[in-house]
Order: sequence, then C-alpha cells, then structure tokens
Amino acid sequence: MTTRCGYVGIVGRPNVGKSTLLNRLVGQKISITAPKPQTTRHQILGIVTNEAGQAVFVDTPGLHTRQQGALNRYLNRAAASVLEGVDLVLFVVQAGRFNNEDRAVLTRLENVHVPVILVVNKIDLMPSKEQLLSFLAAVSSQRDFAAVLPVVARRKKAADLVLKEVFRLLPEGDPLFDEDQITTASLRFMVGEIIREKLVRLLHDEVPYSTTVEVERFAEKATHTAIDAVIYVERPGQKAIVIGKGGCKLKEIGTQARIDIERIIERKVMLKLWVKVREDWADDNRALRALGYQLHE
Repeated sequence: MTTRCGYVGIVGRPNVGKSTLLNRLVGQKISITAPKPQTTRHQILGIVTNEAGQAVFVDTPGLHTRQQGALNRYLNRAAASVLEGVDLVLFVVQAGRFNNEDRAVLTRLENVHVPVILVVNKIDLMPSKEQLLSFLAAVSSQRDFAAVLPVVARRKKAADLVLKEVFRLLPEGDPLFDEDQITTASLRFMVGEIIREKLVRLLHDEVPYSTTVEVERFAEKATHTAIDAVIYVERPGQKAIVIGKGGCKLKEIGTQARIDIERIIERKVMLKLWVKVREDWADDNRALRALGYQLHE
C-alpha cells in the first residue's frame, strides 16, 4: 500500500482555532488554547500516523498586522517561516469573519506553491446555512484552494474530514518519526506552555501578554516529579496581579497547571511557582533569546 508523508503548516490570523484543530487532529492536547490572541508563541509539531501515512502538523503563532515590539516581530517571523519547506498548508479562518488580517495571510500565501486547504472553523456560530454558504463562496473565490472544509475544530468529525484531505494531497513517502510519537516538544517545554495557558485564561486585560514562563527545574523523584518555574512580568504592578491577594491567584494558576501536567506525564507533580519582574522583556531581543524564543534576524 502506498503511504504518504509530509509537513503541513497551519496558518491564520490569531484566535481562529489553529491550536484547537491541531489538538483534535493529534487526539491529545499538545498546543495551548485560550479565547485570546497571541496564546500560541512557538511553532508546535503534532504528528499523526495511521494506515495512510504520516502527517507532521506545524501549529504557529497567528499572523497579525501589528508589528510593534520584538516579541510581535518574533511571532510574525515564526508564523511566516512555516511556509518554507512544507508540503501542504491549512489556511484557517473563522466562519462569518474575514478581515484585513485574514487578507494579509492570504497575501503571504500568494508565493506558496504547494496545495492550500481552506479550513473554515466555528461554522456552528453562523446564524443560518444560507449565510454560511454565502461566506464560503466569497472566501473560496479568492484563491484556487485544493479543498474547502467547513468544520467545528473541537469536534472529532473535523479531524476526520481534515485528515482525509491531508492524506489525499501529501506526497508519497516513508514516515519521518516513530509511529507512537505525537509531538517533538519536550515535556519541559509543554510544562511551561501549560503554565502560560493558565496565565492567559485566569488573568484579564493586557497582563497575560506581559508574562512568560521559564521552567528552571524538572526533576524525576521516586514518588513524584518536582517542577520549579518562574513567571516573568514586565512591571511590579503586574507581579502583584499575578500573585493576587494573599497569593490566591498564583495558587489558582499553580493548581490548575499541576492538574493538567499530571494528566500529561501520568504521575504526581510537585509544582512551585515564583513571580519575578524583568522589565521590558518582550521588547528585548537578548531577553527573548534567554527565555527560549529562538529569533532569526
């Protein structure tokens, strides 16, 4: 039987459901999600292996038009770099909403010479079937897409539909990774991302965008895994918000993160969190490199 294999880039503006789709495709949470833009900050590889072959999905930060600051420039470069060397692209948009940021992504795809699948997510939010059909017709007319897939990314049916088209379009080839491997991300990296997800979900306004996480210790003990992590913020006032009155907010962040981490590593976790101020880290290339953001000028 002929098997297919290749890299699949997942692109789109922020907050259209790229990470939710990746998690559903892989069948496990490997990319953090939250109903806010800039949740994903790194390229995350998710690997799906079945009888048809192997698809290596690359989830990316959302492409956006705002360029201010070193972190935003990093996010755009990380997202754009996915388009180099992939065999297929999933362009994810939200049903009923196609704005200038979506058009900017579409413009970037003009120089991409591999098949592009249009994935229209959140179709359950459309008021009527007629409006959905009108939206699909309008967006799909803007490029010769290899396929147009209306989905609800959080549902299993979406993964089945997307995978069917992906394996139809990927080139023939042998698997690149072991069949039981679902991601290239290290546990240490995933722990940091889980903590950051809780910051995004539990903090309000702009505070989550001024935070990042560094895992300083990841030690396997006889009865548990000991994890020490530092949450960096840019201002003393933000530190107070993350800690909360009497430490209540930091405790809530730690508790929710620990539960998710234990689910992934399948053993008891002792998680300790600290909050430190590192002024203007998000606009400092040196600080970004030190915190694990691999920048390429």
